[in-house]
Amino acid sequence: MIQENSIGLVETNTFTFAKKEAFQLESGATLQPVTLAYETYGQLNAARSNAILVLHALSGSAHAAGYHTADDDKPGWWDDSIGPGKAFDTNRFFVICSNVIGGCYGSSGPMSIDPATNQPYGLHFPVVTIGDMVRAQVKLIDHLGIDKLLCVTGGSMGGMQALEWAAHHPQRIKAAIPLATTARHSPMLIAFSEVGRQAIFADPAWNQGNYYDQAQKPDAGLAVARMVGHITYLSEQAMHQKFGRRLQTLERYGYEIQTEFAVESYLKYNGNNFTRRFDANSYLYVTKALDYFDLTSPSGSLAAAFASSAHIKYLVVSFTSDWLYPTYHSKELVAALTAVGADVTYLDIQSTWGHDAFLLEVETMTHLLDSFLQRLAQEEAVALPEMNQDQPL
Repeated sequence: MIQENSIGLVETNTFTFAKKEAFQLESGATLQPVTLAYETYGQLNAARSNAILVLHALSGSAHAAGYHTADDDKPGWWDDSIGPGKAFDTNRFFVICSNVIGGCYGSSGPMSIDPATNQPYGLHFPVVTIGDMVRAQVKLIDHLGIDKLLCVTGGSMGGMQALEWAAHHPQRIKAAIPLATTARHSPMLIAFSEVGRQAIFADPAWNQGNYYDQAQKPDAGLAVARMVGHITYLSEQAMHQKFGRRLQTLERYGYEIQTEFAVESYLKYNGNNFTRRFDANSYLYVTKALDYFDLTSPSGSLAAAFASSAHIKYLVVSFTSDWLYPTYHSKELVAALTAVGADVTYLDIQSTWGHDAFLLEVETMTHLLDSFLQRLAQEEAVALPEMNQDQPL
């Protein structure tokens, strides 16, 4: 059922490029053609200066807000923040969200058809990086006729993409809001990614990635990978509050090697549910892109990565209970940005929700994002869309 304050019904669009000339990837490989799935909310103003690009996390899609049908049970993944009167107010801003390349929600990825074989790419799909994902997004923004984005924003992997925009395409944006993110994966984070990948590799149905025409998919491996990942999105406090040591269906221990605790049941449910909407090969590709991401390369200096980005305004947000990308990751970002003279606002928000807090602390995030965007719009003299010209800015 469509919520009263939702953007309402939306549709996913696609944009295909590199039809004649192949898209060069950081690895040296090429991809041709390349398709991006995307959605837009709100309306561009006459100057095309009110566009905000929202960037999704690991398992996200282009469907960030609204509903595809009136019968949808759930809206887009950031519907709490995108819509009329919300943090990303669609009465004022034109909001864009695209699915990354390597994904499985309509953009080119391992489950796409390889034109050379007329079969799904599988592991023949080239490895992609966060930089490749963003350069594909640049093509989309060009296609939409937008010279400069008012803002890029996202949490987790979305925050990495926002930082990539700022570091390597600074002339195309005016502001960046990286949330609960990092400039590079630590060895511990790479280790968690590898455990998830190995779970998929160990599933007999994975079949070296050639499972698309099989009745059985590598769901067991993908479910375990998601369970491991999901643990990192929570905090110890959140697990205590939500589950404690409660048993799921028993009154006392059964002394059997079975699922007994509520937290066990929760992880199994989320892992199995994930297999209904995500592709195992895409999980391999996207987590590898996360691990390759390192803004200190090749100079060894994070400040050097932002040397051309001092004109960009930043809002950097971390959360006290996030142990996936702890506060010190954001403080390193702030120190680097300050070193190049950038205008940086930084908040470390008290929360028990862990890494997922950027999605769950709705009231706090709404106030924070709205305040920053209102200041940005005023300082940049951003006009309202034509249909909303009577509203005060």
